[in-house]
Amino acid sequence: MNEIKFDYKMDYILEDETLLLRPLKSDDFEYLLNFSINEPEIWEFNIGGANGRENLLKYINNAINLRRSEKQYPFIIFDKRINKYVGSTRFYNIDLETKTIEVGYTWYGKKYQGTGINKNCKYLMFDFAFDKLGVERIGLGANSKNTQSINAMKGVGCTEEGILRSRSFDQNGKRIDAIILSILKNEWDKIWKKKLKNKTI
Repeated sequence: MNEIKFDYKMDYILEDETLLLRPLKSDDFEYLLNFSINEPEIWEFNIGGANGRENLLKYINNAINLRRSEKQYPFIIFDKRINKYVGSTRFYNIDLETKTIEVGYTWYGKKYQGTGINKNCKYLMFDFAFDKLGVERIGLGANSKNTQSINAMKGVGCTEEGILRSRSFDQNGKRIDAIILSILKNEWDKIWKKKLKNKTI
């Protein structure tokens, strides 16, 4: 069984004609500040959101430190068509032995939600994980009340696996249930890679 090769020190670039995902850096504060100050509803379902200047600074520093400690790998998302940064996402729980990885901490500015950017972004991340790294399973999760996020995950081929009760907190510190979903390599190869690449969903 071949081992997954993932180098946290390498600056991975995932891109196509529409989007570019590159590693999140400290200087990206200015690109994301507008979302942090003017769109607090983006963060309502999860603890550790980036609402407000101070929280955004903590959010970025924490994400970068988690990359340094080889626990997570955060990206900033750039839309080439409008020449703007539109959100962020990351890989985490990269398990070299079991060939699994998780995708999450994903958010977009409000006007970029429901525009196809998420499907494009997931195509780039899934393609990299399945076809470059060779993983067999990609896991995703969300607050069980976040129906928009759950529907978005199902819309890119993910299957609901179950609920983890009282798993985490929302922005206000209230305990929440988390829904767990996944997509497997054979599902990607047979169905979803072509659909997402050709934008037929």
